[in-house]
Amino acid sequence: MAITVTNPRPIDRAEEILTPKALAFVEELHNRFAGTRNELLAARAVKRQRVAETGKLNFLPETKDVRDGDWKIAPAPAALQDRRVEMTGPASPAKMAINALNSGAKVWLADLEDASTPTWANVIDAILNLRDAAQGTLSYTSEEGKEYRLRTDAPLAVVVARPRGWHMEEKHLLVNGEPAVGALVDFGLHFFHIAKQLVLNGQGPYYYLPKMESHLEAKLWNDVFVFAQDFLGLHQGTIRATVLIETIPAAFEMDEILYELRDHASGLNAGRWDYLFSIIKYFRDAGEEFVLPDRASVVMTAPFMRAYTELLVKTCHRRGAFAMGGMAAVIPNRRHPEVTEAAFEKVRADKTREANDGFDGSWVAHPDLVPTCREVFDSVLGDKPNQVDKLRPEVSVTAEQLLDVQSAGGQVTEAGLRLNLYVAVAYTAVWLSGNGAVAIHNLMEDAATAEISRSQVWQQIRNKSVLADTGNTVTRELVERILGEETERLRTEFGDEAFRRYYQPASELIADICLSDDYTDFLTTPAYELVD
Repeated sequence: MAITVTNPRPIDRAEEILTPKALAFVEELHNRFAGTRNELLAARAVKRQRVAETGKLNFLPETKDVRDGDWKIAPAPAALQDRRVEMTGPASPAKMAINALNSGAKVWLADLEDASTPTWANVIDAILNLRDAAQGTLSYTSEEGKEYRLRTDAPLAVVVARPRGWHMEEKHLLVNGEPAVGALVDFGLHFFHIAKQLVLNGQGPYYYLPKMESHLEAKLWNDVFVFAQDFLGLHQGTIRATVLIETIPAAFEMDEILYELRDHASGLNAGRWDYLFSIIKYFRDAGEEFVLPDRASVVMTAPFMRAYTELLVKTCHRRGAFAMGGMAAVIPNRRHPEVTEAAFEKVRADKTREANDGFDGSWVAHPDLVPTCREVFDSVLGDKPNQVDKLRPEVSVTAEQLLDVQSAGGQVTEAGLRLNLYVAVAYTAVWLSGNGAVAIHNLMEDAATAEISRSQVWQQIRNKSVLADTGNTVTRELVERILGEETERLRTEFGDEAFRRYYQPASELIADICLSDDYTDFLTTPAYELVD
């Protein structure tokens, strides 16, 4: 084999996952598909530059026949017919995996992407936990002796695993001396070890596909699926994939993405936080009209966000696909009843809007929110498993509506700038410690929200944004000062040892990418170089 494992035992039992046959499968995936992946990543940059120069995106003229055509995706398997509540969270550690499976949600998005730091230990532990869960043996005993087991009194959540996006690499697996494609490592190890067991369980290898920017990237995934099913001798169509529409170019290619995956497609998801990040990233140098207000003031009822979500529902249901709602970032706090009550109210309002718009289900980030989401969708769905029959013929969305960032209203403030810098450093520090999701000020932050925070800072510097609350202009010097103050605040909150290990490196990284003349496409790319 031409594949090298730099650390063959990052955790106990790693040898059960890093077997010669599994590694050979990953190597074959990389050799067959990495070249196309590299070409598609290069095409992203070319398109982004062209769009930045014009400030415009549009639906593709060359795929109009697909958009106008009368076709549908393959019917959903029984295990994915009802997705009214989806719990999201990392598959490592085992305790979190068990809590998600036991949560009462219909589906668990087992996240190897934005909610998980891709340390080598985390990657392998996640696959182990998902394999043990499929075999019914997953358990965990805490240091205090508390035992966690899979429930037997009610169904477990159906697992839909989310591998890393196409842009990430896996530095611990080298193929011909080069890092393997992270997405193919995650998918390959999961599929090789778990797919057949999932089929025996009456389910299947189901995936969420993140960060895609074009239907050609969806076609690449489809090619991977076809090869993988043939490799293991599974029927074509055994794999089912839900695509996150979380980039602005993908919003213009929803039909085309479903079409490319039509034998393996399940639906689309409104990945709202990454979607906002993508808008900032894509139009970061296209002028003041693309500067979003403070993150907290951008709501889902803003016209440009309504255009995005209503187009998604209409597109999905026309094609027989499920439309999945996005993450409400607010979370309860069991120690503070008033915080919990406010969280429930916000989540209820968010999910009510989605259910009434026609979404077939939605995400929550905490087990305590599962009943609230379920109650809302129960009230709309009744005995039906979904509402794919709600076609929304009245919806008509234009390119201009999708790009009408100014419809968000709101203002850019120094308070918002300060919060962005605090969140960017605080989240990155936790990410560097090995945890990809963390509650900050009663909001569940993952890589997507941190990406918004640091990208807004970069964009505001470039556009010399004037802050509504102080009248100051955003400059490098102002950002450096506020970043220093927020970093010191984090030192006092978390202590010198944690500061030295995680918060100081995080602050230095955020300074580098916010103050650089060149924009960094993904925060997690340079951060990945700082973890084991």
